[in-house]
Order: sequence, then structure tokens, then C-alpha cells
Amino acid sequence: MSSTVKEILEWVYCIIIALVLAMLFRYFIGTPTIVKQVSMYPTLVQDQRLWLNRWGRTTKTLPKRGEIITFEEPAKITYSASEINQNNPVAKYEEKSGLKWFINNFLEIGKRSYIKRVIGLPGEHIQIKDGKVYINEQELDEPYLQEGIVTDVMGEGFTDFVVPENCIFAMGDNRNHSTDCRAFGCIPLEKIESTVAIRIWPLDKWGKVE
Repeated sequence: MSSTVKEILEWVYCIIIALVLAMLFRYFIGTPTIVKQVSMYPTLVQDQRLWLNRWGRTTKTLPKRGEIITFEEPAKITYSASEINQNNPVAKYEEKSGLKWFINNFLEIGKRSYIKRVIGLPGEHIQIKDGKVYINEQELDEPYLQEGIVTDVMGEGFTDFVVPENCIFAMGDNRNHSTDCRAFGCIPLEKIESTVAIRIWPLDKWGKVE
């Protein structure tokens, strides 16, 4: 083998190792992202850059109430009245395995994610009524919402249920322009991808997001 070929192979090996390490870091530790929708306005604005912490997924730890998370888009987004089951309010996902799972989770090709705020935790009784959110019969204080914002369900949705074990209930801060758990149900722990750690752009907004 000539020295030139050997040098090329060494560079190829280095590039492959770097790509593998980058994918592992992005999956298990963290990654940057860009806000693309308006569902978290005014907390998050389109084109802002965020750093996502994925350590919670690695350690299989449920996020806390009030934290902003990202999760994989459910396979089914809306339900008819006959399909709504308040006794089983869990979002439906297509099971992926093997190469399909690798492409979806590591390469994230063709994958869509949502960014929302954690509202309800396992075992809590959630009610959406009179334009407000109630947890275990107590009205939830939501200082992050704009003045005048009400929480309703447009069409059919989940409005009175208990959050199942190892699941969370999440909604966008921009309630009138957010497709969230009101429409498709609670998110299982294994579908939660990350929590929002800090806003990294624009620089005058740099810091923790609350």
C-alpha cells in the first residue's frame, strides 16, 4: 500500500470517527436547534437559536412542570369524537426498529419534533375548562402566558383525564396557535427528546429560557 493511499484511508477513518462521535453527542448529550413555529410565542420567537439538553433522555428522567421540551411528532395528530378516550389519553406513535429507528433517531432524517411546555405530570388530574387549566381541581398559575390568552380545545380533544404513568401533558404558550397534547394526548417518556437549556441567539436574549 502506497503512502498516499494510506494517508487517504487515515483521513477517511478520522472523518468517520468524528461523524460517529458527533451523532452520539447529539443523541445523548445535546444539540442546537432553530425555532420554526409560533406555538411558544412570546416565550420563543421564530428563528431564535436554542441549545437542547438531551441528558434527560439518556438517563430516562421525566422533565419537571414548566420546563420546555421537544418531543417526536405523534403518528396521529387529530381525533374524531368517537376516537377520544379520556381514560387512555396517550399519543399514538408508529413503532420503529432496526435501520428505520436509526435513521429516525440518530440521523433524524424526515423526523418532525414539537416544542412545548410541560403542564401535567404522571398521576395528575388535568381539566381544561372555562378557558383555564386545572390540576387536581386547582387552577394552574401560568405567568408565561400573554395577557388575555385562554386555554380552550378547538374541535375534539383531551379535556378531563389523569396523566398516565411515565407520560407528561404539554402545551404551547401560544394556546390559540398550538397543536399539542390537547389534540393528540400525553407524550410517553421514551418520545421526549430534550429540554431547552438556553437561548443562544440573538445574543441580547442569550440565557436560560423560562
